[in-house]
Amino acid sequence: MNKIIYLFLICSIIFSCNEQKKEASTVPKMDTVKDEQPPTPKKEITDPKETEVWEPEPKAISFDKTNIPSDAIILFNGEDLSQWISTKDSTTAGWTINTDKTMTVKPGTGDIQTKNNFGSVQLHLEWKAPNIVEGEGQGRGNSGVFFQNKYEVQILDSYQNRTYSNGQATSIYKQHIPLVNATKPNDQWQTYDIIFHQPEFTNDKKVKSGSFTVIHNGVLVQDHVEILGSTEYIGPPKNEAHGKGPIKLQDHNNPVHYRNIWIRELN
Repeated sequence: MNKIIYLFLICSIIFSCNEQKKEASTVPKMDTVKDEQPPTPKKEITDPKETEVWEPEPKAISFDKTNIPSDAIILFNGEDLSQWISTKDSTTAGWTINTDKTMTVKPGTGDIQTKNNFGSVQLHLEWKAPNIVEGEGQGRGNSGVFFQNKYEVQILDSYQNRTYSNGQATSIYKQHIPLVNATKPNDQWQTYDIIFHQPEFTNDKKVKSGSFTVIHNGVLVQDHVEILGSTEYIGPPKNEAHGKGPIKLQDHNNPVHYRNIWIRELN
């Protein structure tokens, strides 16, 4: 009997010790607990010079008497079409040079494009609808300016001339409707200032879309909109890989007038 009691006491002691070990294992050791320090407060800036950046210094540019910046490439100054060729066969551009230093689309001669290729650019051009108002919708004063021979900003006499909204003046043709219609009457010159950022491709796959910002007669009408792909009259845009390309002006069988065209390369 005494042996049984003795064994019972021994088992109780062993069980109690095991339970104490379990409880002890759940309590973190004091030497493993890290003291959490409050974050060091940032030093308050009191000297304005600490936020001044002096380098690099932006290059200074100047302007000529017609307000063209000195770092621009003049594509048409009213003298000749030496910067342009026929898109159809790369021969001399066949549009008409006028005595008032403008040029006019000569219907049937075809599109013209720059001899040089460009990437991302700022483009300035001025255009005027035909002197005689004829036709309606897409048939009135239709032309267009293409970037890299693929992406069109529409040129159209959209003054009191209704057509589909993604095909009127300053639309990214068949892709983006302008924010407003800032078109002046056909007896006045229209001004386009366009910022074009080209799309990027890696291994024949587009990795970044291009974009357009368009200011028409001083009014923002396209605000950094995404270029969905090439301009297509029928069907969706395409995204075939390409590099730099020319600026193209469209012959759409309307005698649209142009003047004062210059470009600044952005890359």
